[in-house]
Amino acid sequence: MPPIKRKQPHPSTLLPPRVTRAAAKRSATAAEPSEPAPKKTKAAKRKVKDDNASSNTTIIIEHCKQCQSFKTRANQVKEGLEKSGSGVTVILNPKNPRRGCFEIREEEEGGKKFISLLNMKRPFTPMKNLDMEKVISDIVDEITTRG
Repeated sequence: MPPIKRKQPHPSTLLPPRVTRAAAKRSATAAEPSEPAPKKTKAAKRKVKDDNASSNTTIIIEHCKQCQSFKTRANQVKEGLEKSGSGVTVILNPKNPRRGCFEIREEEEGGKKFISLLNMKRPFTPMKNLDMEKVISDIVDEITTRG
């Protein structure tokens, strides 16, 4: 037995199509021609950073993502250097970090390495034995004596 075909309702008895909230919003926004939002200018921000970079020292802190203790020490050094007021810009992990690595160095090629702890194994005792306040003060002293 073939399936029964549906009868098409008479056009005069058709109800208007159901309108959902989403459809109502779309039609309302489409009806109003909106002005495009002004684009953000990142180039201006970059120029400001470049101007500051000539007078500031940029320090890179490379820390492993293997353990939370790397991150806490890196943030502690970053905050300490930025609060020192010596005009230091600090960047955390600009590239993919090496495993078991905690290194603080200057950005320029051939720049000084303040701390370089590489290939550490758990429980990361060389890093945990560091006095971070002393490390921060040593870095600030060295930057101010050179700059």
